[in-house]
Amino acid sequence: MMRQRSTVSPTGSVRRRTRRTIAASVAGALAVSTLGLSAPLTAVAAEVPAPSAHYDMSHSGTSLIDVSGNGRNATLTSFTNDSFVNVGGDDVLRFKADGYAALPQGLITGADNNFTVEYTVTTQTSANHFGWVIGDGVGPWNTTQLGNHIFLSPRSAQGGYTNQVLSAIRVKSGTDNGETRMPAGGGLNPGFTTLTMVGNGQTLTVYRDGTVISTLTHTRALSSIIPSGSVLGYLGRSLYQGDALLRADVSDVKFWDVALTADEVTSSMPTAAQKTAATEGIIRLDLTPTMLGANPSLAQVSTNLTLPATLNGISLVWTSSNTDVVSTTGVISRSITQDTPVTLTATTGLGTTVTFDVIVKAPNVSSDLDAISLSERTTEHLPLVTKGAVNGAAITWTSSDPALVTGTDAAYTAPAVGAADPFAGGGLVTRPAYGEGDREVTLTARATLNGQTAERSFEVTIAEEGRWAPDAGYAAAYFKSDSDEKIYQAASDGNDFFTFSPVNGGNPVITSTTDTRGLRDPYILRSKDGDKYYMIATDLCISCGTGWGPAQSNGSLKINVWESTDLVNWERTNGVNSGITVNQPEAGMTWAPEAYWDDALQSYVVHFSSRLYSDATHTNGDNLHARVFYVLTRDFKTFTYPPTEWQNTGYARIDSTIQKIGDYYYRFTKNEEGGAADGLEIGKDIFLERSKVLTAPTTRSDWNADPETTWQLTDTYMTRLETNQVGEGPQIVKLNEGDPNNTVDNDGYVFLVDNFGAGGYRAFVTTGEDIATSSQSDRLSRRDDWNVRPVGGLPASPRHGSFVNVTQSVLDAMKGWTEVAAVDSTTELTAEGRTASAEVTAEDGGEVVGTVTFSGGDWSQTVALEDRVASVQVPAGVGSVTATYDGYTDGLVSTSASSAVSFGLELTASATTRCVIGKVIEVVTVTNSDDVAATVTIAGAYGSKTVTIAAGKSYSASFTTRLASITADTVSITGQASDGRTHASTVTVAAKSCS
Repeated sequence: MMRQRSTVSPTGSVRRRTRRTIAASVAGALAVSTLGLSAPLTAVAAEVPAPSAHYDMSHSGTSLIDVSGNGRNATLTSFTNDSFVNVGGDDVLRFKADGYAALPQGLITGADNNFTVEYTVTTQTSANHFGWVIGDGVGPWNTTQLGNHIFLSPRSAQGGYTNQVLSAIRVKSGTDNGETRMPAGGGLNPGFTTLTMVGNGQTLTVYRDGTVISTLTHTRALSSIIPSGSVLGYLGRSLYQGDALLRADVSDVKFWDVALTADEVTSSMPTAAQKTAATEGIIRLDLTPTMLGANPSLAQVSTNLTLPATLNGISLVWTSSNTDVVSTTGVISRSITQDTPVTLTATTGLGTTVTFDVIVKAPNVSSDLDAISLSERTTEHLPLVTKGAVNGAAITWTSSDPALVTGTDAAYTAPAVGAADPFAGGGLVTRPAYGEGDREVTLTARATLNGQTAERSFEVTIAEEGRWAPDAGYAAAYFKSDSDEKIYQAASDGNDFFTFSPVNGGNPVITSTTDTRGLRDPYILRSKDGDKYYMIATDLCISCGTGWGPAQSNGSLKINVWESTDLVNWERTNGVNSGITVNQPEAGMTWAPEAYWDDALQSYVVHFSSRLYSDATHTNGDNLHARVFYVLTRDFKTFTYPPTEWQNTGYARIDSTIQKIGDYYYRFTKNEEGGAADGLEIGKDIFLERSKVLTAPTTRSDWNADPETTWQLTDTYMTRLETNQVGEGPQIVKLNEGDPNNTVDNDGYVFLVDNFGAGGYRAFVTTGEDIATSSQSDRLSRRDDWNVRPVGGLPASPRHGSFVNVTQSVLDAMKGWTEVAAVDSTTELTAEGRTASAEVTAEDGGEVVGTVTFSGGDWSQTVALEDRVASVQVPAGVGSVTATYDGYTDGLVSTSASSAVSFGLELTASATTRCVIGKVIEVVTVTNSDDVAATVTIAGAYGSKTVTIAAGKSYSASFTTRLASITADTVSITGQASDGRTHASTVTVAAKSCS
């Protein structure tokens, strides 16, 4: 098409005067910009034709104003006034994957293949996102729903283009998607960079700050790309379904319906000084929140500041006006006695400086006590911190009942290997036994700092132990796919591991509405005492448009944590609808969190996989292999910080899971490398290590490592030979006693691996002995009995989840998706003499506590159970007794009553002899101890008598033998009361001689 030259400066009805002239008369050439970029040398800047539209990020309402004067405003979607900032005299639109702009028709016509798009941007986010696109029609790859288009991505996450500019033209043809990509030409320059694409006939050219970085000769026609509707294309929106919206700062965009020359490209773009000013302004905006950390403002600094070495790709060198108060790495002094102002200066790689005035607050020892939060009632050990969270005060604890809760151990010393106890022996709880009830304790914290001392007391209820019952089934939690990132649960049909079916009608159990809005990799851990479950999950949503690149480089630093006693009702441990930040700003992601109880530390070790960058800006590209970190917790509300590096061999590791067998912890982990690495024979598969110290660091995969002090490799390449699939998310579960899959000696385990590309989990059945005896010369995975089970019996399509043992009551609650129901009980009553004993048995074989009430007639007595048995002496006169189990306050076992047991007529007898005229006389005395009269017959070898003996009275019967001596003989006593009760007994008369 013919084009007209123009030197008219654009004007328009906008919020302010346009900042840049399009046709510039620049005296002299731009040889080297302040960005250090070479620019083409020209004697006089070229005259640039007027653009068809110019967006300098001026806006009004939902309109992005075209300041060219042509009235071609773009339409904003989801942006607010807060999305725009003014820096260095420029307006900048901050795309945060939260909106886009629709471009109107007319910017480019398609009458020929000539056009130009100039785009000034800065971003550190590598993702599948478009900076701009000409074309319309959102759809999947290689479909007609996806419109033909030309696009530019300022920083791509695609293979071969990672962190580089990606541009392409697409015109679908038959079965071919029709996309042709321009060669990779590198990434953005530091700070704001102008990327200009010129279409000239069948050639596309991309310039970076005026220098060509990529060209492509193609056969496509622009006329096949320009859509027929009212929308020409978009800023910040990809046409590929599932791609993320843009994350970038954009300061200027221009369109021409002509192909600019190289000189015109250079003359048109914003000057280096303008881009430097805008970059510096963005740095200042982004630095403040980065610097703050946990501080509310720079005028109220009481914890260390974060002073990054780079930000937005720009290097920063820091100086401090008072390094004794704030160091050049952001460490603040806690030894000052008055508030102290300090000026921090960052010298940028652009040659400019940015200054910040901060006020470091003098520490107040009470602030450290204010920051302590203890649960009012606990089932766990308590996190009695020994270092203040605000000022770092030294804190010691005393307990009103050290047998119930320990105070700080003044003699505590850290171990030679592994983590030190952050609570120095304090906070260890001995819970009252089940049935003894809760108990109260007073804990007193004494904080000392800079000569200041303060104390504070905390009243805590120590919960009695929970009810024990044998495990009778299994539960599972998992997510389903990258497009279904919610937590689902399943339960076994009984005490057979391979009988899982979905619960809750197959519907999700937990759906995230906060943070990333995705939940993956759920892990369920039973508490150390067994009466509670914790669930942890990754905060990640791929289906929300997050690419795998950004998920690793700028992923969530949070984990999601819930607790439950029944696996049906889950509550956030932190009490709010949000995850808990456990990772550091320098980390790229927080994946696959799991937890395991550490016997030495008496705390839970929460571990997760993460990248670690040089600083919070995540701009470096080296040493980005995934490694594993851990934090400690006792209550899953407060965690130690920052995370400790646990596994770093220089090669990618993710997805560790732990099982303690005997004295050793066994750790199954995925080698995330694409191939063999550091002694591991193959990538994308599981390996096994062991150690006696759970938190011992790992720096090598070593068959010969000493497991007393570090982790020893005992197997590798464990599943792919059997499954022919790559695997991750390993899990291991000890089989319940009575499970048909278990061994005779109950040493059975199920090991599971997530074949994420082929339907989910596959299972191996093994034993604890087999795991414990694995070695380089005799590997578990090379033994004849290491075989993957046929598909079946596990939840359908489970992705990276967990499996856990459950009691019958929990299993029933899950299957019915109801509250836990009371377990049925039976009460059996027996009697021995006047002692009545009741034994109460729960249907599930678990513990029974509470009371039994014995009753008969007007009499009753309540007795506490001890080892499931209660006994009582039944008073005389009570002839029939029943026993009723009254239950317990927790309502976990139902009440029950025994059958009646009858007690006989209560008669006692004694016998003696005497001599009368040389003859033996037998005397038998019967006492009626009952409360009713009785008819009693006394019968022996020398006669019988029947008499009525009143209640509480005795009667003596004499029998003359007419013999001078007798041998021992037996007299029978029989009786019957008016209420029908009877008695039968004997009494022995001793031998006697009267000669």
